[in-house]
Amino acid sequence: MAVRKPRYSKEEFARRGDEIYETQIRPLVEVGNDGKIVAIDIETGAFELADDTMSATRQLRDRVPDAQTWVVRIGYRAVHRFGARSLKDRV
Repeated sequence: MAVRKPRYSKEEFARRGDEIYETQIRPLVEVGNDGKIVAIDIETGAFELADDTMSATRQLRDRVPDAQTWVVRIGYRAVHRFGARSLKDRV
């Protein structure tokens, strides 16, 4: 199994992932999928929707083996949270 290495800085990775999600994917998946995970290839815009991070990522990499994967939780500011405070964000 080949080791995948990031091809972008952390800032560029985040910028690309957020831009693709907000402009191309969010309008397609937001309604009725609150809390689900979207895995996005920041180079092609290909994406997969699933109930958890591992499933979404695996599905995307089955389609795009060399994907540079950015992950978003629909309706939340963060994919995972630490501590008791909710990170729910209705935008």
